[in-house]
Amino acid sequence: MRKYIISFTAALLLTSSPTFAETDFPFDVPSMNEQSAIAGIKHQYDGPWEYFVGGGAASFDCNGDRMPDLFLAGGTNDAQLFINRSKPEGNLNFEKQALDLGKSLIKVVGAYPLNIDNDEHMDVVILRVGSNQILQGGPDCSFTKYNNRLSFNGGREWSTGFAAIWEGKNDFPTLAFGNYVDRNAPGSPWGTCSPNILLRPDGTGKYGEQISLEPGFCSLSMIFTDWNKSNKPDLRITNDRQYYRGGEEQLWNISDGQMPKIYGRSDGWETLKIWGMGIAEADLDGDGFPEYALTSMGDTKIQSLDQEADEESPIYRDIAYDLGATAHRPYIGDDLKPSTGWHSQFADFNNDARSDLFIAKGNVEAMPDFAKYDPDNMLLGGLNGVFSEKGGEAGIALDTVGRGAIIEDFNADGMLDLVVVNRKSNISLFLNEGAKTEWGHRPMGNWVKIELDNGDINPSAVGAKISVKTGNLNQSKTIQIGGGHASGQTGFSHFGLGVAERATIRVQWPNGDWSHPYKVFANNHVVIKRGNDAANYWYPVTSE
Repeated sequence: MRKYIISFTAALLLTSSPTFAETDFPFDVPSMNEQSAIAGIKHQYDGPWEYFVGGGAASFDCNGDRMPDLFLAGGTNDAQLFINRSKPEGNLNFEKQALDLGKSLIKVVGAYPLNIDNDEHMDVVILRVGSNQILQGGPDCSFTKYNNRLSFNGGREWSTGFAAIWEGKNDFPTLAFGNYVDRNAPGSPWGTCSPNILLRPDGTGKYGEQISLEPGFCSLSMIFTDWNKSNKPDLRITNDRQYYRGGEEQLWNISDGQMPKIYGRSDGWETLKIWGMGIAEADLDGDGFPEYALTSMGDTKIQSLDQEADEESPIYRDIAYDLGATAHRPYIGDDLKPSTGWHSQFADFNNDARSDLFIAKGNVEAMPDFAKYDPDNMLLGGLNGVFSEKGGEAGIALDTVGRGAIIEDFNADGMLDLVVVNRKSNISLFLNEGAKTEWGHRPMGNWVKIELDNGDINPSAVGAKISVKTGNLNQSKTIQIGGGHASGQTGFSHFGLGVAERATIRVQWPNGDWSHPYKVFANNHVVIKRGNDAANYWYPVTSE
């Protein structure tokens, strides 16, 4: 496999990929073909009660070919790294790569890719039952332990959430760790959640003293989010109320270099108590303010900023029922018991320029009051903003127990594929084959994928916002490390374009500066380097 980049001005002379007319573009349901065996991945997440939660994955390019590779948490099984050998537009193919990291690969709950040291290799933060580990990436997908050189104390907690952001002019990112039950406390597990932790770099390439975020309510997911368009992200945390009497959702004010302060009732933050499992962010209505999908045991919440809120008042209302996205019971079978939601993620599976919502589902561990057969959700967004459940039609309604997940285009064909980490069974790996027709399969809507290069510091542009305009439609996405359920990814950001054959891209870089507009053709991988006048195209090419 090799890669090359062609400048935008030169690419204007090339013929773009085929597109579809308005009359040829119905409301498509993607056909998802499970290919874990074909792809050569054998891996499952397992273990006793500490591993009822977690079960995450990380997707990132570890060898410079721009094809996303996979790191999978195993619980009491070894975590594993699989290198992506898929041919562009072909079946999925992965190759297991051995990692000489000893006991660091066991007791792994989740993983998030993050280029901590700003070099050309992606690093990985792994969450464990015990000491968390940061792995420094090297050439050809090699990794070494990085804790000591960063002065990073991995602690002894049971960590289940993670998020990262670059604050101010810091060279290294600020790290947030969400912790679960304190197993050593009297009365464990009830009401014994460990505090969450914030770590800021000290300016010397190392990390300073831990900042305790108390109270901790057993966090299972967290994300840095610019909820009020201030360009100063705060830390949102979703918590599992089951293990803390009086626990609730949290939002922390994270000001550059200042001590964090939790938003309370006087700030407009209202009490919300759920069994919080995962969190995802998207701007569903195009107003610039993000909505949040919060998974739980029972109904899913989708929170939207209330009209009465201002830049200092995080007042939210639940719109999941209005959008048809509560996903509170299995959509197949006759089991009327509540569902159990884990990983949540917004994406555009059918490239119709509307956000879809994926939710990984699975009983915690034979809990009799909750559904046993609980298939994953694929809620496709319609033109009216309402979601429709299409998981059964798409082919993802397997009898598995899902936890973490990755939504990514693994074969560079412009259609999003899906990995689900399952408890006590092999992962599910779905190839998106496009829309099923009587003649076979065909691509759905047009698309564009965008990679940002922020320069020497924070090269992946964590915290940047990408805006894509097609006609009168504006879509936006923020580059984030965090959220989901114990699972994170980096690389190209995917946008469905529907029938549009061109798009205009603007980038708000992490410091708040906006780029000029970049006009690009649809159905291309676009690379935007900060400060460059032209965007570039990247084409995956197979060398025989």
